[in-house]
This record gives sequence, C-alpha cells and structure tokens, in this order.
Amino acid sequence: MSNRKEFMPEQGSIFHDAAQTLSEKLDDLIKFRHDIHGHPDISGDEADTARRVHDYLKQTQPDKIIENIGGAGVAFVYDSGKKGPTVMVRSELDALTIPENLDIPYCSEKDNVSHKCGHDGHMAMVAGLGWLLFNDRPEKGRVVLLYQPSEETGEGSQRIIDDPAFKKMEPDYIFALHNIPGVPLGQVMLKDGVFAAASEGLITRLHGATSHAAHPENGRSPSIATAQIIQEWMSLSQRMFSFETPSLLTVIHARIGEIAFGTSPGEAEVMATIRAHDNEVLRKLSQTAEERAQSLAGMHDLEAEVERTQRFEATVNDPDCNEIIRLMAEKLGYQTKELSHPFSWSEDFGRFTNKYRGAQFGLGSGKKQPQLHHPDFDFPDELIGYGSLLFYAIVTQVLE
Repeated sequence: MSNRKEFMPEQGSIFHDAAQTLSEKLDDLIKFRHDIHGHPDISGDEADTARRVHDYLKQTQPDKIIENIGGAGVAFVYDSGKKGPTVMVRSELDALTIPENLDIPYCSEKDNVSHKCGHDGHMAMVAGLGWLLFNDRPEKGRVVLLYQPSEETGEGSQRIIDDPAFKKMEPDYIFALHNIPGVPLGQVMLKDGVFAAASEGLITRLHGATSHAAHPENGRSPSIATAQIIQEWMSLSQRMFSFETPSLLTVIHARIGEIAFGTSPGEAEVMATIRAHDNEVLRKLSQTAEERAQSLAGMHDLEAEVERTQRFEATVNDPDCNEIIRLMAEKLGYQTKELSHPFSWSEDFGRFTNKYRGAQFGLGSGKKQPQLHHPDFDFPDELIGYGSLLFYAIVTQVLE
C-alpha cells in the first residue's frame, strides 16, 4: 500500500493546513468507509446507509440536516448566513447486487450485495470535506453535501430534483467525482462537455400463442421474430450514426417460451442497453429500435410491448466549472489528464448538470485496481484524502 499521506500538497501551499487537518481525521474516515462497506444497501433501499452517514456527519455540526430527500437521500448544509453562491457536492449511497469475494475484515455482511463501484469511498471523501468545513466554515454563501440514493438505477437524481425539500437548497454549482481503476492513484481526469454517456434499458415483450410442439403451425411462435429483432438491433447503431456521433446497442438478455419440450412458445422477451454520447442520439436510436421491433412482430402476427428503464442522461460538464477543477488540481500538485473521449458508462449526475452549472471528474484509484463492478474491487483507502482535499479546494475557489 502506498503512503496514505501522498495527497498532501507542498509545505507552502495555501491548502497545506487543510491537508494537515484531513490527515489527522484520515483513520477515522477509513473506519467510516469500512463500516459503510460492511453494511451495503441496494438502490431504493438505502435507509440504513443514510442513517450511518447521518450519524457520522452530524459530528461536523452542519447548520442543517435534511433527510429523506428523493427517498433515502440526506443533505448537510453549512451556511455562512451571508449572501453568496450555494455550492453542492454530491455522493452516492447505493451498492450493487454483486457478491463479495474478498477476505477482508470489513467484508459485506449481506449475501450478493457489496460496494463494487466505490460509492463507500465516495461517501468517505465527501465526509472528509465535512470535517474541513467543520474547521473552516464558509465565509459567504453555503456548501451542501448531498448523498443521493438510487444512482445505479438512474432514478435517484430526478427524484431529488423533484423533491420540494431540494428546491429550498438548489445549487448554483454542483460537483461530483468517480474513482477510475487502471489509472494512477490520485490522477485527475477532466473533460469539457460530455463526460459520461447517456444510456437506457429497452425491453420488448412479444405475445403470440402457444401450441403443441408437434404442431407449431397451430400457434403463433415468437421464435423467428426474436432472432430477427436481435440481429436488427445489433446492427442499428452501426447503420444509423457516424463516428462523430458514437452510439451502441448491446443485447443483454433474451428469453423464448418456457422449458417445456412439448410446447411451441407463445411469449418472448428481448432486452438491450442503449448508449450514446448525446441525449438526442440516444432518443433516436431507442425510437428506431422500438419501431423495428414493432414491425417485425407485426410480420409474424405478434403483439409487441415495449418498456424503457434505467434512463441516464449524458453528464455534460460546464467548461468554467471544469476549469475550476483543473486549476485546483494543479494548485494541489495532482497529476491531471485531459480525456479525448467521454466515458462509455453512464452516471446519474447528468440531470443535475442539465439543470445546474456543474462538472464531474475522474480520480484514478490505481493502475492495478480491479475494474468497477468486479467482485474483487475494493475502494483504496489511500485515495480518500485526494478526493476530500480537491473538493475542499473547489468549494473554496467557487466561494471566493
């Protein structure tokens, strides 16, 4: 393990005192992360995690704590009482339905539920910012630390935005990060414009009629239509869009009938994930996929029912907000990297950046770190200080 104090800037840095304060709280923050890691909650059921976050961060004496925002969401408000901007920093609460393969003292106590995306680490980094605000209250404006539910399903951000409690603390600026495995520890990854892709799940259910397997002509089997839909869908994005507007449709599941060798099937289901770097491109590809499924179903005398789920808007960074991140990372002496392309995965932060000025950045979690959503992934404790201190520098710069 590398030195946990590598996030410390040079002695003469204006942020050296804050870093020293953070280093003194680091063991406590690691203990907090381990507690969260051992008690994960899936999307939509994060009440216990929110309670643990609440109990920990209330020690930083925020001026206001707002609970149950958009579900289990919780916000901590540090208010100067003086006119100024509202700066929000967002973390996620939810874990994933992935088994814990690691033999660690703080391993998940829930079967098939674990923090394999690093949200436990993100929570700890934002909590570290809370301790820095405890020692150095904003002189004007206010800072809000927002812990969002249901990030993994793309549902939490809209529920929060629609919540009347959120409207009382709407941000002028909002920031977030995500740890990035395979990248040097603490490297800050930046991109103006689109940072992470838009995506949604598309489900088509085909309804026909069963018959005896000896006489399939007496029923309406969806088998041929299912095969044609899969083939058609997988070629759509290549046919519709150029390299300048990247898009991808991935068939992730298909099912025809039931396991009954005497029966010709009457029902089928095909699922796909659609991704694009542009919200409008995503909409067009999704609509065309639905139209083709409906057409192929009709050709085989089937009814088609289409459902969309887990919609993520593209996360689009405000260039000025991104420049603040860039400037503060450089002042802290952190290595930076400018991305040439957006990440192809999606993040439930895009609805915030669609509505408010904001930006998200990547933070390297180590070259040898297993990839996100891998059973062996575990957020590196030594990264906590990097994220907390950079968030503090960003907030300080905005408020000044």
